[in-house]
Amino acid sequence: MHSLRSLSDDVAALTERIAPSVLHVRCLTGGRRGLTSGSGVLITPDGYALTNSHVVHGSVGVEVELQDGRTVLCDLVGEDPATDLALLRLHDCDRLAHAEVGDSNALRVGDLVLAIGSPFGLTRTVTLGIVSALGRTLRSATGRAIEGVVQTDAALNPGNSGGPLVDASGNVVGVNTALLAGGQGLCFAVPSNTAAFVAAEILGHGRVRRAWLGLAGEDVYLPRPLARKLGLAEPRGVAVLHVEPASPAARAGLRRGDIVTAFASRPVASVADLHRLLNAEAIGVERELAVVRAGRALVLTVLAEEAPRVSV
Repeated sequence: MHSLRSLSDDVAALTERIAPSVLHVRCLTGGRRGLTSGSGVLITPDGYALTNSHVVHGSVGVEVELQDGRTVLCDLVGEDPATDLALLRLHDCDRLAHAEVGDSNALRVGDLVLAIGSPFGLTRTVTLGIVSALGRTLRSATGRAIEGVVQTDAALNPGNSGGPLVDASGNVVGVNTALLAGGQGLCFAVPSNTAAFVAAEILGHGRVRRAWLGLAGEDVYLPRPLARKLGLAEPRGVAVLHVEPASPAARAGLRRGDIVTAFASRPVASVADLHRLLNAEAIGVERELAVVRAGRALVLTVLAEEAPRVSV
């Protein structure tokens, strides 16, 4: 009984700490959708907030409701349909309660997480669950693939989109993006490491510039004896599921079933890691790609191209 009381107190305290940073996002669109809504989370005290691209895309005006009841107009600083993320900036606000963006690579299957948002307009609704799986690939309703996604059974409903997925330390480890229609306990969030990369790119360049290899992959764990034998710091990597014909990856000799463990001498423990390393600086530059093939280490040389812009 004491442990349940302690857990209850911890969850309530965590909710009280995070709730002021959660936003109810309302958008006026120029099409048939009219007024739409979703959720968001403040990540800086001067009013920058994350939400989903699909929440704000095509909007002619965006406003948010704060926990204290204030309604504030926002600028859409930029969006990235490839990851279903967008960055907002609240007008004339400073010293706002905000959440810290955590390290999604530190997540483990089974970790407790909270999801906070505005399902069906019910602001700051909190649900509790666990991390059900890591490294999922999610195809959105518009047909784009989002990789490295966190799966959770913390219940999400329409309107939760763009709200934070929070770990037991109170850090944002994901941006809630979707639920599987017809399923129960099958909900998904874009990992926070991807969100941090996207926000930095939008702030620095107004858009996300990326290098492109032409592969699809998923997070995997390597057997620890194999990882030790190969001298890997972490027994993790990205398993190659598909290689696009005539792509940089294909020209480098990458094959389906290879496990990518490093790019440009930087460790690759997840799809999110690879996405961050495939930045503008990697475009048109030869880089080493370390892979594991049939239990043996192999180094390939790849010349990344600039990724085509993703539209919706």
